[in-house]
Parts: sequence; C-alpha cells; structure tokens
Amino acid sequence: MKKVGFVSLGCPKNLVDSEVMMGQLKNAGYEITANETDADVLVVNTCGFIESAKQESVEAILDATRQKGQGKAKRVVVAGCLVERYRDDLMKELPEVDAFIGTNQINDILKAANEEFDAREFSLSPIGNKSATYLYDFDTPRFRATESHTAFIKIAEGCDRPCTFCSIPGMRGSFRSRRFGSILKEAEDLAKQGVKEIVLIAQDSSRYGEDLGEVDALAKLIRALGEVKNLEWIRVMYAYPTHISDVFLEAINETPKAVKYLDMPLQHASRNVLKLMKRGGNRESLERLINKVRSKVPNITIRTTFITGFPGETEEDFEELMTFVRNCEFDNVGVFTYSDEEGTLAFDLPNKVDAKTTKQRRARLMKEQARISKRKNRSKIGNVYKVIFEGLSQESDLLFQGRLEGQAQEIDGYILINDMPENFEPRVGEIYNIKINEAYEYDLIGEII
Repeated sequence: MKKVGFVSLGCPKNLVDSEVMMGQLKNAGYEITANETDADVLVVNTCGFIESAKQESVEAILDATRQKGQGKAKRVVVAGCLVERYRDDLMKELPEVDAFIGTNQINDILKAANEEFDAREFSLSPIGNKSATYLYDFDTPRFRATESHTAFIKIAEGCDRPCTFCSIPGMRGSFRSRRFGSILKEAEDLAKQGVKEIVLIAQDSSRYGEDLGEVDALAKLIRALGEVKNLEWIRVMYAYPTHISDVFLEAINETPKAVKYLDMPLQHASRNVLKLMKRGGNRESLERLINKVRSKVPNITIRTTFITGFPGETEEDFEELMTFVRNCEFDNVGVFTYSDEEGTLAFDLPNKVDAKTTKQRRARLMKEQARISKRKNRSKIGNVYKVIFEGLSQESDLLFQGRLEGQAQEIDGYILINDMPENFEPRVGEIYNIKINEAYEYDLIGEII
C-alpha cells in the first residue's frame, strides 16, 4: 500500500479540496500519512492569494522536492490556486515536480499520483477561466483533516465580485452553488459520523443559490440544517455586506442551532477606498448595517477583516476607518496589509502607500481593536456560556480548551478551562456550561460548572 502525505495551505475552502483529494486516494488504496518523510507521494495544495501565502506555498513545494531527492517519496504533486496563477512559470522552474493540477481538476488526483502517468501533460484551463464547473457532491469521497467534532461544508465555488484587490475569480472561476439537497445530505452524513459543528463556507456565502434562481436560499438552508439530528452548531463564514438580508438574519436568530455569529469581511469604511476597491458603500451605510444586524440578532458576535495601505488610502481615509472601528466595536477583527498582486485591477492603481505606513496603520488598528476586545471580554466575567469542548489546550497540557458560539476555530480566541467538577470527564465535541473567571484581549479563562 502506497502512502501519501499532504500539505494543505491557505483557507478552509482549500482544506476541503485537500480532504476530497485525500478521500479519493484513500478509496483507491493509498494510506494517508501525517509523516511526510514516510510518504511515497507528496501533495502540496497551494494558496496563491497574497504575497505571503505565495511565498509559503513556494517554500512548501521546495521542501517537498528536497524530501523527494533525499527520502522515500517518488512523486511530488502540486495543486491549488498557485497552479492556476503561475502554472507555466512553475512547470518551467520546477521540473522535479511530477504533476500540476488546478482547482478545477480535483478529480484528476489519482492520475497525478500515479507514477505511470505523465501528469505534466495535463491540459489546464486558461488563467482567468470562467468556464470552471467542478463542484464536489455529498457522495464524493472525503478524508477529513479537522477535529472529529467539526467540519467544513463548501456550499459554493468561485466568485463574480469585481473587488479590485482580489485574484480569486481568476483562480476559482465564476460563482456556482451546490444543490440544496446535496448540502443537506452531506450534513446528515457528517452528523452520523459524530460531527457536532458544521461551518458553511464559500467565497461569498451570502450569494448561495442566486445562480440557481433561488431567493433567500442561504436562509432556507440554515433553517433546514437546524432540523438535522445530532448537529449542535451551524456557523456561516464569509458573508458579503450587500447581501445581509432581513430574512437571512431572521433565520440565524430563529434557528436554535445557528450560532449567533456573523463573519462579514468589510475591508474598509472610507467611501473613497471602498470605491477604489469596487465594493461601494461608506462608513454611515456600514454603521447602519451593523446596527441592523445587532437589532435583528441580539447578542450576535460580529467578525470582520480590513485592509490597510490600499492604493489611494490617505491618512484621512485611515482615520475614518479607525472611527468606524471605535463606533462599531466589533468582537473579532483581522487586519491585513495590502498586497500588490499582478493580474488584479488594484495592481494598476496609482498612489501606492509605502510599506512602512501600511504596517504602521495595521499596528494602530490592531492596537485599537485589542483595547475593544479586552473590554468586551471583561464584560463576560462572571457569566455562564455554552462552550464546545475541544480537549487539551494548544498552549499548555495543564489546561483544556473550548470555544464559545462567537469563536470560530483557529481564527478567533479560545476559552481556556482550568477547573471542573471533581471526577468529571468531559468529552471532546460535547457542549458544556462554562463560567468565565478571567478575560484577556483574545482568550478567556473559565471553569466547567
């Protein structure tokens, strides 16, 4: 039995692709190994979104080819977004890689891993291809790499948004939704496997079903998933602000299993910068949206992301963003420095912001958000919350950890658990009542009661 090792980089959407490829290989008789030095085949599923991600992907590819030269591996396969953006350059510069497969070629992984197949001859669709059709289905083999109690479900692929900073449409193709029944069946199957939390993902989750002629399809999906037996939590990631409808918010509020959490990347608040990003809106309209979300779903946790140093961002624009963050007091915020990516519309924009200013602005925004997060977390001290238990803490073997509804795995903070009833043995994936005793900028400390 041949062994295959995987390195999956980038976002959860990419991780699902890796899980599907691993599932197909496992069904074909391969053994999935976490020990890369023991693998006969090494697969690197790359990210090509921004410069830091591209650099990480290249380093992972070079590491895999070194292992091939020094160890047991006989074959290296490179997959994913970086292949879509730079396949010609990669094939030229990395002859030691045996196969390159794009995001629309997940089903070719068996050929790519086969030593007898000359996979360098794969025909790839043109860069910026809009005819991509690949979507996995409920019965597609899948080998999950997440914790046993949580799983991602990709509800759509691709994107049609014109955001000037983003290269995703060119790598993933046009927006296309999976069928309602396929998603529901996958969720039911995952629940039977012991999954307690499902996370719905897409490049633009809020548009789910639109291309199928459906109206408010995401809201209907949330309500239907709320009826799936043994599921406990349903989380939605990557919702676009212009598609946050009242019907969608009502579905979250009225579905007990839907966590009161909204991940909504806003990117900026200045009218000038949003216009340059081709996203539209302004600080006042976005503040009205945040107020509506909070009025429709009381106690909801809102997470967002911002970009500093976008071409044309003035000091006045940045100060408006700071004011917006102070006014809205988001629960969780991620801040990225602008990455100038060839092939995007922003690449050709004038008035670039220098790297030093871009980083300083990010640091100032993160400092402001840390102050907000610490105050909001301290307000939780003494209160009791439902928490999904995840076992030993990543920080210390002396602590356990879990997550509130308002904490998405690996991107938000954790609850660190330092006490529980005597002789109590908590089980991973179960939901317990936890009292918060201490609070910091991102993490909380509490006890199971």
